Formats: sequence, C-alpha cells, structure tokens
Amino acid sequence: MSEGGQHKAILAVDTALGACSVAVLEDGAILAHRFQEMTRGHAEALAPMVDETMRQAGIAFGALDRLAVTTGPGTFTGQRVGLAFMRGLRVGLKKPLIGVTTLEAMAAATGKNRAAAIHDAKRDEAYLSLWENGAAILAPVVMSFADAVARIRSFGSCALCGTGAEKAGEALGPDFAVTDIRQPDALWVARLAITRPIPDLPPAPLYLRAPDAKLPGEHRPGKVEARAAGEPGSRPDVRPNTGSNGQEKCEAVFRPDVRPNTGSNGQEKCEAVFRPDVRPNK
Repeated sequence: MSEGGQHKAILAVDTALGACSVAVLEDGAILAHRFQEMTRGHAEALAPMVDETMRQAGIAFGALDRLAVTTGPGTFTGQRVGLAFMRGLRVGLKKPLIGVTTLEAMAAATGKNRAAAIHDAKRDEAYLSLWENGAAILAPVVMSFADAVARIRSFGSCALCGTGAEKAGEALGPDFAVTDIRQPDALWVARLAITRPIPDLPPAPLYLRAPDAKLPGEHRPGKVEARAAGEPGSRPDVRPNTGSNGQEKCEAVFRPDVRPNTGSNGQEKCEAVFRPDVRPNK
C-alpha cells in the first residue's frame, strides 16, 4: 500500500551487533520474521534471509512502503553490512529508508516505559542509551562500564537490556529488572521506523569510536564522534549524491549489488552479491 493508504508495509533488517534479523510488517501485523544470533557471517547470511522472509511474507519488494535498518552503535563490519544492503535497496526500489539505533530497538523490545540499554563495547566500556515513555532521552553514548552503571543508577528504577544488563543488574540491585533482551531485533526496528517521519537523507552509520580494524590505506583518527546522517565527516558505505545531470547517483565501497527482478515463477525477487570497490552510478 502507498503512504497515503490505510496500510503501510515495511522491511527492516539488523546486522549491527551479535545477531542477524529480518522482519516484514504490514499495518502493524507481522507477515514474516527471522532472527539468528551470530558473531560473524552477517554479509553471507543477510541476502538469503531477506529473500526467505519476503517469500514467506508473500509480498513483492515493489509493494513495500518503507525500509528500515539499524545504524549502530555496533561492530564496524556489522553496521556496514546492513546499511550498505538497505541503501542499495533504497536506490533500486526508490523507497524511503529509516534508521533506528540498536540501543533504542532493544529498549523498545523490553515493553517497559523506562529502560536502559547497556551493551558491552569491550575495553571495559559500554554503549548506553536511556529510554522513557517510548523515546530515547539519552542518545547512544560510549563510556566506561562503571560510569554507565552510575548513569543508570541516577536515572532510577528501570528495565535493563543488552549484553551488559546482567552485570549491571548485579551492581544496581533489585530495583533494576534484568530482561532477556540481549540483541536488537529487526521486528522492533520495523515497529519504531513505521511511525517515524521520512528523512530527507538516507541514514549513515553511528560510530561512537574508531574501529578496532583499519582498512588498507585508511587514515584512522584518534577519536570518532557520533555524526548524524549527512553531516560532514560521516562515513556511510553508500554515498548518494547528485551528478552533473541533477539526478542522484550511488557510489559504494563495500555494498551489495542488488537486483530486484522477476523469477521464473513470475514473482519478484531480490538478489544481492557483496562485491568490494564496485561503484555503480545512476
């Protein structure tokens, strides 16, 4: 259905942390949903999972109204996989793409009015976001684990989620309920994204610090601050811009080659192949 219609169909994915998930919703109803915990292999798993989920949903890619993806914080590679894939679909399908942070997706999944998403960021640090009444009141930040626990204590009684929830709960006591939510899920990415306004620009990855791994030939600054989508200095995998003819073109460095097409059974399908240093222009 179109944006102006009664229903909205959305495809959402998450690959940013320790899971790979895909969800298709229409008018709030779950048409299909896949979730698999994994620490690596997101790039190989995502395209087949999207294809399988869309087939189960029984909806063509062209019938989607919106797309959604987690922007981070997360692993350097994981963030790039999901964003590159969905930005490729955005260009190919000409559908709006909405970004949702991993921490707000987890906080929303608790179903509580007050929640703290605390996720292990290694190096004795944590990613933290505070959630109240359906919105993040503290945008994702990275800080020492001890400081994150202190920040939650100041926030007050709430539900805890993320991989740091259990450890934080031990320090905070019984007023802070530890949930079983450890990873973001595309189901909640879709539920949040379907209600949000359509952005003017596609989402960019939310990096809260420099990556542990360095790409060949890439200068790595000593500190990376979180940047909003489209803000100068952000580093999206796919960089839509305007060519000399005034039309948007898409450049990509690690991006999917996405080809929505029609299979032998007459149904639309989507093929994606991850190829480095491929820059198709429109």
